[in-house]
Amino acid sequence: MRFHGLYHTRTSNNSHIQRRVLSSYCDGEDSLLPVLIVGGGPVGLVLSILLTKLGVKCAVLEKNSAFSRHPQAHFINNRSMEVFRKLNGLADEILRYQPPVDLWRKFIYCTSLTGQVLGSVDHMKPQDFDRIVSPVSVAHFSQYKLMRLLIKQLEDIGFHIRSNGLMNSDDSKLAERDILLGHECTSINVTEKCVNVTAYLTREGKRVKKDFQCNFVVGTDGAGSTVRRLMGIDMSGTHDLQKLISVHFMSHELGQYLINERPGMLFFIFNTEAIGVIVAHDLEQGEFVLQVPFYPPQQKFEDFSFRTCEKLIFKLVGRELSDINVLDVKPWVMHAEVADTFVSGNNRIILAGDAAHRFPPAGGFGMNTGIQDAHNLAWKLASVIKGIAPPSILSTYETERRQIAIFNTALSVENFKAAMAVPAALGLDPNIANSVHRTINDTFGSILPSDLQRTILDGIFSIGRMQLSDSLLNENNPLGSSRLSKLKQIFEEGKSLQLQFPAEDLGFRYSKGALVSDGDSSSSARETPTGRRRDYVPSSDPGSRLPHMKIQLLSAFSSKDAFSTLDLVSADNIEFLLIIAPVKESYQLAESAFKVAEEFKVSLKVCVVWQEKPSDGNGSSKTALLPWTNIVDVIEAKNYPTSQSWWDLCQMTDRGAILVRPDEHIAWRAKSEIKNDPLLVLNKVFYSILGSESSCTTGDLDIVPIIPLDEIPETTLVGSMRVDYTDE
Repeated sequence: MRFHGLYHTRTSNNSHIQRRVLSSYCDGEDSLLPVLIVGGGPVGLVLSILLTKLGVKCAVLEKNSAFSRHPQAHFINNRSMEVFRKLNGLADEILRYQPPVDLWRKFIYCTSLTGQVLGSVDHMKPQDFDRIVSPVSVAHFSQYKLMRLLIKQLEDIGFHIRSNGLMNSDDSKLAERDILLGHECTSINVTEKCVNVTAYLTREGKRVKKDFQCNFVVGTDGAGSTVRRLMGIDMSGTHDLQKLISVHFMSHELGQYLINERPGMLFFIFNTEAIGVIVAHDLEQGEFVLQVPFYPPQQKFEDFSFRTCEKLIFKLVGRELSDINVLDVKPWVMHAEVADTFVSGNNRIILAGDAAHRFPPAGGFGMNTGIQDAHNLAWKLASVIKGIAPPSILSTYETERRQIAIFNTALSVENFKAAMAVPAALGLDPNIANSVHRTINDTFGSILPSDLQRTILDGIFSIGRMQLSDSLLNENNPLGSSRLSKLKQIFEEGKSLQLQFPAEDLGFRYSKGALVSDGDSSSSARETPTGRRRDYVPSSDPGSRLPHMKIQLLSAFSSKDAFSTLDLVSADNIEFLLIIAPVKESYQLAESAFKVAEEFKVSLKVCVVWQEKPSDGNGSSKTALLPWTNIVDVIEAKNYPTSQSWWDLCQMTDRGAILVRPDEHIAWRAKSEIKNDPLLVLNKVFYSILGSESSCTTGDLDIVPIIPLDEIPETTLVGSMRVDYTDE
């Protein structure tokens, strides 16, 4: 946590630049592991790839002795797929191996998989495939399959998976690029110098203790996070929304039937014998997961044997299956909670993914929000470790991601409520079922034997399911007809469970953090989540994701090769991107940006966006920006003659500029020409983003970094000079 260095005056011919850098954590031992990731799920593995691409050494501890085969999460939204595009073509692999879209685009509501269809909702719209707002589509791909691809990528970049501990059992030095399975973290001790982590593994029937040291610990260890518990971090929100049983099973027979008769992703099934949701993870392979409500203590997990689950599946399918194979049964609890803090232990302990937030699965926000946590965190951790920014920049990770987690929690809850509107319309209000369960617990729990309690509960639920009888739920019955009409209205008005949320998926914006707000953000007031789909509107507001537009290299304008504006942002180093138009004032701004970035020891790329090829054929900006060379000239690749220009899309003039962070979010913009000294403006911008200081030269005398006036004492020292601040 210590820094050395100060500001001092220097002449322009002095090549030495003294600035604040990270002095080494932990006694200057270069061999100390910079980042230890606790938790080997998708979020932890994605973070390890991102950090490695940025040149940061890391390792992973996973308490389980093998990676999970339970499908779990399966919907990957647009923003996560955009992140995966930068992971060595991972998005292309997912799209190649996922089931065909027509097999999973619908949610189907029915009395059984072979019975009456009560309604269906197609969640894919034509614009979801045209790639106008994003260079990649959403995907349906089971979590364990994603894990396989991530593990393959990690192995390709030199990671080693070890299931029996370190190569040397007496060595406490955790090697970079190790993934240690079967290591349960039991204690975390943050010192002034580093983090001490204790883990246990079982070897030859004995528990073996391992002590490790590192600079940072990132807890990506799931909803029941050990890291969160050890750090004493509480969660706020709604605990225990619903208990459920998850049944992973295979049936090629069922998959083929559904492909031919009613393909879909989710099947909501309501009949007099059973109620449940079957998730079709892959119809072609016949892979499914059944989710059913679970009401302990009257119902016990032990009651859900494989044979019992088979019978339950047959009731929901409407007939027996000759090839059913139950693979796994596990209980889980649905929460809607966010950790009170994401960063603790003097900025050394960080939570991400389900360790930081637990959502209802409605809308698939859990894993996707975690992937985007990792994307936000990686470049900031790398900036600290490489001495570009102080550890305080990590507080902006919490500032930015916690606000998104809180919003996504509320959105997931609203979407979950929308899912409950369907059974409620059929006369099966889930709130009543939960109230009945609570009443039994509160009144009979300490009086009646558990078997009798279960008989009462099952009897009440059985009576409730009679609302779904064929004699009642049909068009000829006035009550049944009314309920079916209400159900149809829910589907038509988009008030049922939704799959896609483009406005929130691509349009989420950080209102404060490692950015400079211009006070003119069009989306300053975030809409209250409704649980309904809203379309994404591109924005250049600071904190927003950079809008996607197809562009081409100006030098290769005659070719058909187009790429996304998002591809201008590097995934392999900490590099900021400045986007300008080919005008004199913007070139001057770019020159200042290069100078400031050099002082901050951070890479900068300048992209010059041309709306049309110059008539004289001289379309290179490199001459105008010499001696700087990290410059790219591009031209808009319009789909139609009437397509918006880049600057119109961003609602700016071509005299403006956009500065983009390494995570593709906009750090700062100038909507029109800058009137003040661009060197001073950009120095303040980079200081606000990185939280570290530079010394920018004007003539022969350095200029002290711009700091908000209320943070500057009346008298201070700059180098050996006393300076009195009496006015601006």
